[in-house]
Amino acid sequence: MKKIIYFILLFILFSTAAGNAQKADQQSFRISKNLTIFNSLFRELDMFYVDTLSYDKMMKNTIDKMLEKLDPYTVYMPEEETDDLTFMTTGEYAGIGALIMKKGNEICISEPYEGMPAQRNGIRAGDIIIQVDGEDVEDLNVSEVSALLKGTPNTTIKLKLKRPGEKKLIEKSFIREKIQVNPVAYSALVADKVGYVMLSEFTDRAALELKNAVSDLVKQHQIESLVLDIRNNGGGLIDEAVKIVGYFVPKGTDVVTTKGKNKESDRTYKTPTEPIFPQMKLVILANRSSASASEIVAGSVQDLDRGVIVGERTFGKGLVQNIRPLSYGGHLKVTTAKYYIPSGRCIQALDYSHRNEDGSVGHIPDSLTSEFKTRVGRKVRDGGGIVPDTITKDDRKMNIAYYIYAQNLYFDFATQYVLQHPKIAAPSDFTLSDADFKAFTDYLVEKKFTYTTQTEKSYKDLLEMAQYEGLDKGAKDELAALKAKLMPDVSKNLEENKAEVSELLSLEIIKRYYYQKGEIRYSLRSDKDLKVALDLLKPEGKYSKILSVK
Repeated sequence: MKKIIYFILLFILFSTAAGNAQKADQQSFRISKNLTIFNSLFRELDMFYVDTLSYDKMMKNTIDKMLEKLDPYTVYMPEEETDDLTFMTTGEYAGIGALIMKKGNEICISEPYEGMPAQRNGIRAGDIIIQVDGEDVEDLNVSEVSALLKGTPNTTIKLKLKRPGEKKLIEKSFIREKIQVNPVAYSALVADKVGYVMLSEFTDRAALELKNAVSDLVKQHQIESLVLDIRNNGGGLIDEAVKIVGYFVPKGTDVVTTKGKNKESDRTYKTPTEPIFPQMKLVILANRSSASASEIVAGSVQDLDRGVIVGERTFGKGLVQNIRPLSYGGHLKVTTAKYYIPSGRCIQALDYSHRNEDGSVGHIPDSLTSEFKTRVGRKVRDGGGIVPDTITKDDRKMNIAYYIYAQNLYFDFATQYVLQHPKIAAPSDFTLSDADFKAFTDYLVEKKFTYTTQTEKSYKDLLEMAQYEGLDKGAKDELAALKAKLMPDVSKNLEENKAEVSELLSLEIIKRYYYQKGEIRYSLRSDKDLKVALDLLKPEGKYSKILSVK
């Protein structure tokens, strides 16, 4: 009997191995077959197509179209994008330390970083780039000019600039430097014993810089609570996220598990060190643009009942990417696994092909999601992203304030404002005066500012359809009345949305004098999410109640 069982098991094992080998042979044949077809097609096009082919462009387009059918994060990066790859993982590049943008037919400096070569050498936001190292940039796009500005550290760069308000061109010559963008954009004391840190990305120094920032707040202000702001943080390195969680929970705690098709993708990440801030109260601010590593931090802190999450449902990116080298210096950023946080739920949205316009997760009914439990038994759900413990809502509408922004008119006015105002009050004290607001509205009139709302565009479509179906004449008066109500009244809309217009204009002005940190300091004055966080952390607040079983 034992022999029979032995031979049956041997037969099953042999059959399984043979089946797997046959399946592998079939897969190999299909790959070879399709590559041969593609190679033949490409050569036939080269020989017989009526026009000359752009080989590199065609191949890049073909690859991009193929990969976009998989998921949004599996992408091909050719050799010329290697610098972008380095910057994504380290936050480091060699250049002048400034952002640039296209404005009309010109490329201009949009934001010099404080303390970096461009700012130290007197380059200002609004300066228009004419030449880089003797090369005219008139016909170049932003990417091409950015490539000219970057280069080997300690090499000289020569810029020719046109500055609004000055007749002569300005020439600057200085040294390119290694630019290391600090992932901690801002840190400060925001209430008694409460510190605030904004973490903008998860590059390879994110955990270290966060630890230093929080330690400084403990040393200088004896903080007992921390508000960690990861709003608009698109993520980065998973190891940095795990280290950060490890500052607040015991060593060896499971933070995130990755699971993929190949067993080498399966891994559980545990906190590597003893906690540095084990007793500190923690509130995390998140929004719909908090993604990937940000969601690992927010989700694991929630699942471990170690802190309270405030804000909006996060982005819902729970897919793991690895970088694979390809021929001729290219790379493939390929999705290899999914993230699962301590409760067992997956961060990834159920359907990553159908999202809101900003890419975030739309409403998902509970019937399509599963329930999980945090460490103390609080109920949480999967389905995409992290739902905060305290949900806030951005009530701002798409009004005139954003149409002004889209036309760069805050930016242009601020450039003129700086010429007339050598200094302004500190971000904590600055207030846009009525005279300044009046000057801005006059500027909009001078520039003949107008805009077309999305509603107005829909009205035009409605009118065309009514004309096509012969209904326009019968509804002539009603359509005319609707048009009158929908046409924007710039003066009226400016007054109705004065607060929002003033805020966006103030932010642009403050940035010219106090750079990125000043902009953050000013915005925190009216930050609704921060106010909610501070209320939770008050002695009579609901921080402890939220973290108990409901």
